[in-house]
Amino acid sequence: MTQTTASAVRIRPAAMTDAAALAALAAATFPLACPPHTTPEAVADFIARNFGVEHFEGYLADSERILLVAEGPVDPAEASGHSRLLGYTMLIGGEPGDADAASAVTARPAIELSKVYVLAESHGTGAGAALMRASLDAARATGAATTWLGVNEENARAIAFYERHGFAKVGHKHFVVGGRVEDDWVMEHPLVAP
Repeated sequence: MTQTTASAVRIRPAAMTDAAALAALAAATFPLACPPHTTPEAVADFIARNFGVEHFEGYLADSERILLVAEGPVDPAEASGHSRLLGYTMLIGGEPGDADAASAVTARPAIELSKVYVLAESHGTGAGAALMRASLDAARATGAATTWLGVNEENARAIAFYERHGFAKVGHKHFVVGGRVEDDWVMEHPLVAP
């Protein structure tokens, strides 16, 4: 299996024409963030409720959201000649909608790093790091003082990745998948010097 190196990754703003590819990418990557006890039925239900093409068309049209994609080089075997999406992030401006997150986040204005997903075969290639750097730059460009995210407490790999990129645990919140309440860390990254 060929792995993409960080030098071959391009980060760009997502376009409306990416909606179908983003939906497929979300369906492939969301299960990676779920705790091991999450049932396949719960994962499928969450994907159907949140990651369809129509959902991404709405996300892309929302002026409070910024979606970035990481794409690899054009695959010569790909008939369309299009680059392959390796990962994506979604930033959401405004006051945190979750009461627990709102009380944990220490500065305002805040922007949520709602989605940070990279294909499993691209883990460790630098694609995620490049996407994170670009996302933090995009968050800063909005004028936000801080960015925050929620991550399942059992997702040690993601937590370590976020800590390497300057996020720190500041509180807890809950996230529901398949009717089961999961415990998440609220992690925050200041965007301006104190």
